[in-house]
Amino acid sequence: MQILSRRALLAGIALGTGGGATLLFGGGRAAADGPDLSAPLLFHSPRLEPFVDELPILPRVDSATVSIDATSTMHSFHRDLAPGPALAYGDRSYLGPVIVAKRGRETAIEYRNRITTHPFAADFDTSLHGLGEHDRTAVPTSMHLHGGVTPPAFDGHPQQISRPGEGYTYRFPNQQEATTMWYHDHAMAVTRLNVYAGLAGLYLLRDEYDTGEPGNPLGLPTGAHELDLVLQEKIVNSDGTQSIRSTPIVPQGRWEGGAVGDVGVVNGKIWPEAHVDRGLYRMRLLNAASFSIWDLHFSDGMQFLVIGMEGGLMDAPVRTDRVRLSPGERVDILVDFSALEADSTVELRNTEPAAPQAAQIGAVRMPVFMRFRVGNERGFTGPVPETLRGGTGQPPVVGPIPVPQTVRNVSLSQPSEVRLPPSIMSLNNLTFDSDDIEMPRQGTIEQWNIVNATPDPHPVHLHLVHFRVLGRQAIDTLAMCARQPQGPLGMKWTPDADPFVVEPLRGPEPWETGFKDTVICDPNSVTRIVVYFPTADELGFDPDATFPAAVDTFDEHASGDHAHGRSQHGDHDLPGGELQGYVWHCHILDHEDHDMMLEYRTVQ
Repeated sequence: MQILSRRALLAGIALGTGGGATLLFGGGRAAADGPDLSAPLLFHSPRLEPFVDELPILPRVDSATVSIDATSTMHSFHRDLAPGPALAYGDRSYLGPVIVAKRGRETAIEYRNRITTHPFAADFDTSLHGLGEHDRTAVPTSMHLHGGVTPPAFDGHPQQISRPGEGYTYRFPNQQEATTMWYHDHAMAVTRLNVYAGLAGLYLLRDEYDTGEPGNPLGLPTGAHELDLVLQEKIVNSDGTQSIRSTPIVPQGRWEGGAVGDVGVVNGKIWPEAHVDRGLYRMRLLNAASFSIWDLHFSDGMQFLVIGMEGGLMDAPVRTDRVRLSPGERVDILVDFSALEADSTVELRNTEPAAPQAAQIGAVRMPVFMRFRVGNERGFTGPVPETLRGGTGQPPVVGPIPVPQTVRNVSLSQPSEVRLPPSIMSLNNLTFDSDDIEMPRQGTIEQWNIVNATPDPHPVHLHLVHFRVLGRQAIDTLAMCARQPQGPLGMKWTPDADPFVVEPLRGPEPWETGFKDTVICDPNSVTRIVVYFPTADELGFDPDATFPAAVDTFDEHASGDHAHGRSQHGDHDLPGGELQGYVWHCHILDHEDHDMMLEYRTVQ
């Protein structure tokens, strides 16, 4: 599809006051099970038959030392699509293996960048953060363990990059409770491209309670009855290649702001089918999408039990028929197929509409991810645990939300129009190179009021820490901005939303009541979380320690730009090429890349 001319573009859209493209010639359509080929301002996947591919079972690696290379591969997403270029970790063609870790046993990831070609080399936006033409071939990467309580040197700082011929050994202490984490690329300004291409994988932490073994103290399903599900959205082309672009409005090679996929991908296959026994399954669901939030449910309306989230297990299972999951969030559920007849089917579906600004150019919800087909065999029949914490052979209870000692206001804003260059998203109305960062003190409890002054929801992720959700309140954004105007980009803006709330505090969703590391911040609202920033003694490492931006060279034939790992984006480099601190950011990967990410430090 050719780029629309400026005249054609202006005939079809006008800029709305909320910042975004507002259609003048009509809205979207009712969502269907395939891409909307009639939407003129969107790229589309071809029509594909659903449920013809078997759900891939992701291999698990249980070792204290794991060697993982980032490589260029070819991968087929569907039976009727030829293999197309992708990226992967390890020896896979897409995504990475599931790394199984044990509490108290350090995991060393011997990471190497062996990328030869990037599927989206033409999509690199060289106007962002010092990216240049050489980055299209000397692809920068950085690995982050999302949810990990990790020393700063091993957290995957976006400026601590590895290029082809370089590597780094990441050391994860694994001192936290059992939980579902994931590892993914985190390189400055190209995270959306690297993760979408395939650089992501699950990381399961076990402990003495949640052992993953038959007869575990919690009585949870294991083995073949524990499914790992990496959910994504994509746009694919008829030749099998992936498309990171969603609209011809933005020229190739320019930052777009985010793309709603029109096909659901699970473990690397479009709309797969899983054969399940008639029994209880434990499913770990990860929203590894670049953009969309999903409201997930089963097509027959059956209920399931939420047993855990990002920070570990719930106090007790929570029964529900839906769960809302944003990019970066994980949920741990129990699903019982025992009441279904043999050969019956049930689909995992989504009812969340496309985000408002994406909907304005015709995007609709992506309605389905996969199908389960029930077999004749009886599966796991153990009783569902009534509690998960506080009992014999169980971890301690989560406990009440602590009282904060400090209240901190932060903001999410959109200083210019998404998708129409030049455009940008921001935290606190600042860009990543700002030195005006948050500096909470170690050993203190803070309440963060995250003020979302945009018309779209944003998932906010804090590195290093876990937090509790107090709740959300809608606000009168126009009145707030009139009383507390947002200045030009670069002038810190952290408005007090309290005088402008228009409803009582809505507490967390039932599946949000434990420890979290990522939270959905609804549009035109304030989301309140309570965070504890642990001390160096509690962590076993100094969270404010400096660390080198440089990485190791492993390829003796590498030279020039390929032979060093020092950041090309050195705004925060300390003397000697060192870095300091963690980051917090929107986990819509396009927003994170430009520029909804800031550093923060936990100081003594």
